[in-house]
Amino acid sequence: MPETQEQSACPLSPTTEDYLKAIYKLGREEPVSTKALASELEVAAPSVTEMVKRLAERGLVHREPYKGASLTDTGEKIALEVLRHHRLLELYLKEVMGHSWDELHEEAERLEHHISEAFEDKLDELLDYPTRDPHGHPIPTREGDIEDLATDRLADLEEGERAVICHLADEDPALLEHLEERGLVPGASLEITEAEAFEGPLTVRAEEREAQLVGRVVARSVFVRRA
Repeated sequence: MPETQEQSACPLSPTTEDYLKAIYKLGREEPVSTKALASELEVAAPSVTEMVKRLAERGLVHREPYKGASLTDTGEKIALEVLRHHRLLELYLKEVMGHSWDELHEEAERLEHHISEAFEDKLDELLDYPTRDPHGHPIPTREGDIEDLATDRLADLEEGERAVICHLADEDPALLEHLEERGLVPGASLEITEAEAFEGPLTVRAEEREAQLVGRVVARSVFVRRA
C-alpha cells in the first residue's frame, strides 16, 4: 500500500480503507453526502460524520460544508490500491478457485486489506496481468491509473443497435448468475433485434446464441459500449 510518512507511522485500519474506497466509488462526479456514505457502508450517520472528520485531519479527505466529502490525491491513491487488491482477488477467487458469484465480494472484502505488495504482484502475474475483474470493472494499475466506466446501459439501446458488454452491476449475485447463464457477460457482443415500447422487454442476440427476451430491469444492470 502506498503510504505517506504519516501513514507509515500510523497504518490505516481496514475501516479507514473501506471509507476511502466507498468515497471513491460514490464520488466520481461530486462530493459524497453523509447519508449516501452511511447507506453504502451500513453505519449510522453520526459515525460517518466523525470518521470523515478524522480522515480530513489526516489529509485523506476534503470536507465541504453542506456538500459532503471528496478524496485528496493521497486518499484517492490509497482507495485505488485497495480497489486493485479487491478486483484482483475477485478474479482469482472466480477463475482459479471456482467461487460462486455470491461468495466473491465478501471474500475479497476480507482479504483486500491484508495482502502485501509482493503478494499482489504474484497474483497479478498468475492471472496474466488482467485489466478487468469478473464483473468487467477495470482493475487499477499499480501506478493508480484506471479506465473510465461505460455509462450506457443495455436498457438504453434501440432496435438495430449493436454493442459490447463492458461491465455488470455487481450488487445481486443471483442476477449475475442469471446473466452468465444467458451469455450476457463482459466482452460479449450483442444486437437488439426488437425493442418493445413503453418499457417492454428487449429481444437480444448475444454472440452465437439464439435471440432472447431481456426485461428492462435486468437490462439496466448491463453496461455497454455502442458499436
